[in-house]
Parts: sequence; C-alpha cells; structure tokens
Amino acid sequence: MITGCSGLGAGSLEKRAAKLSTGIQKAYAVDSITANRVAPMIVQSAELHQVDPLLIAAMIRQESSYRNYAVSPAGAVGLTQIMPIYWQQNCPGDLFEEANNINCGTYILAKYNQSAGSWKKALAYYNVGPTGYESSWKMRHQGKKYAKQVKQHEDKLKDSL
Repeated sequence: MITGCSGLGAGSLEKRAAKLSTGIQKAYAVDSITANRVAPMIVQSAELHQVDPLLIAAMIRQESSYRNYAVSPAGAVGLTQIMPIYWQQNCPGDLFEEANNINCGTYILAKYNQSAGSWKKALAYYNVGPTGYESSWKMRHQGKKYAKQVKQHEDKLKDSL
C-alpha cells in the first residue's frame, strides 16, 4: 500500500521540495507561500525518519488542512496535530513551530510503523493510538477509516505531481 520510498524521485532537496510544493498546491489548494515554506521541511523530516514525503504531506492534509495553528477539541496542535501531553518528552520545543511539528509527526509515524509493521496500521495508530486501536472494534474501525482517508489524499497528491 504505502512505502517508505520517496514518490518525488531523485535530485536535490530543493528540487524535490519544489516538486512537492507544486503537488500540494494543485492537490489540496494550499497557497504557494505555505506550500513553498513547508515542503522542504516535509522532505527533510521524511528523509531523516525514512518515511515517504508524500505520505507526510497527505497526513498533514488530513490532520490540519495545512493550518499551522490548528488545535483539535482533544488538544492536538499544529500541522500534524500532535498531542503535547503524550509527545513533549520526545518532541521538546514549540509544537506550533512548523519544522518542529512536522519533524515530530514524522517521528511518531515512523515509530508506529516500526511497532505496527505496516504504514496502514501506523496511520491508524497515529489517529487513535496503539492502545485505542487494540481496545475496541469501534476504535480500530475509526483508525482504519483515517488510514484510508490519508491514502486517498496521498493518491490525489501523486496524481498532481
């Protein structure tokens, strides 16, 4: 389904970030200023944690629609909607700061992939947590639905590249 390889091809960070920025603008109607600013951060974090940058871009679309100061009713913050109460130890600093938030969200997803054994299940964990996923059919269903939505965003992004 989803791999850790980059859907952006080879080339410099600048070249891959420019390609991703264009895709984000076309696929998700994100303004060029925002897309140009966050695309290099996505590519760098994805490379660091061995996650496909297209997957991170799709997850951000699902989580916050590229609204940096988004806060969920549950208290998740920023582009990748991180719960500070759970992740502040692993991700110190201001989680509203875009580079920090993207790096932390990518780190979390990569860790979940290691424990879950698949990107699809890692995405479900990202949404409902590993404990939530294992706790009930309802939570597992919600996590799987979330993973499917992110995959749809990823497919739309791939089609825009």
